[in-house]
Amino acid sequence: MSYRIITAQEAATYINDGDGVGISGFTLSGTPKTVLPEVAKRAEEAHAAGKPFKINLYTGASTGDSIDGMLARAKAINFRAPFISNPVVREAINGNEIIYNDLHLSLMAQDLRYGYLGKVNVAILEAVDITPDGKVYLTTAGGIGQTVANLADKIIIERNTFHNTIGLHDVYEPKDPPFRTEIPIYKASDRIGTPYVQVDPKKVVGIVDVCLPNEQVVFKELDPVTRKIGENVVNFILSDMKRGVIPATGLPIQSGIGNVANAVLKALEHCTELPPLDLYSEVLQDSVIDLMEAGRVNAGSTCSLSLSQECLQHVYDNLDFFRDRLILRPSEISNHPEVIRRLGLIAMNTAITVDLTGCVNSSHLWGTRIMNGIGGSGDFARNAFFSIFSCPSTQKGGTVSSIVPMVTHVDHTEHDVRVVVTEWGVADLRGKGPDERARLLIENCAHPEYRNYLWDYLKIAKKGHLSHNLAATFAMHTAYEREGDMRKVDWSKFV
Repeated sequence: MSYRIITAQEAATYINDGDGVGISGFTLSGTPKTVLPEVAKRAEEAHAAGKPFKINLYTGASTGDSIDGMLARAKAINFRAPFISNPVVREAINGNEIIYNDLHLSLMAQDLRYGYLGKVNVAILEAVDITPDGKVYLTTAGGIGQTVANLADKIIIERNTFHNTIGLHDVYEPKDPPFRTEIPIYKASDRIGTPYVQVDPKKVVGIVDVCLPNEQVVFKELDPVTRKIGENVVNFILSDMKRGVIPATGLPIQSGIGNVANAVLKALEHCTELPPLDLYSEVLQDSVIDLMEAGRVNAGSTCSLSLSQECLQHVYDNLDFFRDRLILRPSEISNHPEVIRRLGLIAMNTAITVDLTGCVNSSHLWGTRIMNGIGGSGDFARNAFFSIFSCPSTQKGGTVSSIVPMVTHVDHTEHDVRVVVTEWGVADLRGKGPDERARLLIENCAHPEYRNYLWDYLKIAKKGHLSHNLAATFAMHTAYEREGDMRKVDWSKFV
C-alpha cells in the first residue's frame, strides 16, 4: 500500500472539536512535533470565530511546549492524562481550565482499552519509517503507541528522518482479562515482542515528513546537596549487599527522572564495589549511556530515551554497540507491576514531602496544586524489592522542611515507602513501627534546623497507633502561606 504525503496543516484538518487524540512518545522523547501545533492554530481560529474547539489528549507521559504548551495557550485541551510537566498546562489544570486525570503510568494504555477515558478518534505516531503493510518503527520512546493505533479510527504518521532507532524497540501489548497470561520478562534484557508497532494501513490518512530533534532535556548541574543524596543512596545499597539483604550479583535498578536521579547514577558510576547492574526503568538519561560504556550497566530497559541531543547522536553513531544493550518498551510494560515484582527492582524516586509516619507526597504543592503528577513512582514503589524516596531536606531557601508532621496529599502510603534519603542521611523504615519511623526520619533525614521543631510537634501530637495533631498541622501550613515560614506556628497552643 502506498501512503499519501501530506502537510502538517492538512493533517490537522483530520482532528476536530471533541476528538480524542492519542499520541506516541514519553516525556519529551518520541512525541509528534508538527501536527499538534497546527491543531492549536485551528483552535485559536475557531475561538476567534466564536466556535468551540477542544480535544481530549492521551499521552504516554509529559510532553513539551510544542504539544502541551501550545495547546494549553490556545485553550484547546478539554481533558488530559496521565502526566504533565509543562508550566502552561500545569497552570491551566490548577485553574480548572483542563480536566486532568492523574494516573499511574502503567494504567494509561489499559484504561484506554477498557473504555474508561473515552474514544480515541485519531492517533499520531512519530516514526523512523512505516512499511506498506503497516509496520511502524517508532523513534525514541515506547509510550502508548500500539494501543492508540489499535483504537483510533484514523492514524497520522510523522516520519522523522532525524532519528535512527530501528532495532531498539520491543513492542508487546498484553491481552485484556480474562485472557491475559504472564508477561514473560525474566531479566531486563529479555525481548518478547516486535521491533515495530503494527497498524492497519487502511487507517493511515497520511504521512507528514519532518526532520526534527526532540525538544531538549535540560537539567540543573549537580550541587553538593544532590551529590550527597546520590552518595547516601548508593552507600545504603552497598551496605544492604554487604549484609546479604541484596544478592551479591546485585538487583536491577529503577531510577526516576531529574537531578536527584542523575546524582544517584553518577554515584553508581564511581562505586566499583557494586557489580555491573541492569536498569529496568521508565526513563534513561545521559548518565546511563556513560555507565554502559564504562561497563557499569549491562542492559538498560526503558520506555524513553530522555537524552540530550548530543548524547542521543552519540547513541546513533554507535548503534551497533547500543542495540544489544538498550531496549525500548511500551509504558504498560516498562512500568508493569508484575514484571517489577518478578525482577526485584530497587526503585528510586523523588518526593516533594515526607511525613513522620512515612507517607510521601510526590505530586501536589500544599495539597491543592498539581506539580507534575504521580508518574510511574507508584507502579515501582509498591512492587519493588524495596523503594527509596529521596529529596533535599529543605525547600524554598530553607523556609520549608521536606520532612513534615503530615503531608497535605498522600501519593504513597507508609505501606509502600521503605527507605527515605536526604543529604543528611538515610531512614530505613523497613520493619519499623510508627514511633520508630518518626524518630529515624527526624534524626537521620530532617535538616538540623527543623529537628527540634519536629520533636516538639510529637510532644503535642495525640497518641494512638499514629501520633498526630490535625489542628496543629493545619496551623503549620497556614503559617507558611501567611508568613513564608512553617516554623512560625506556636505548638504550645495545641497542647
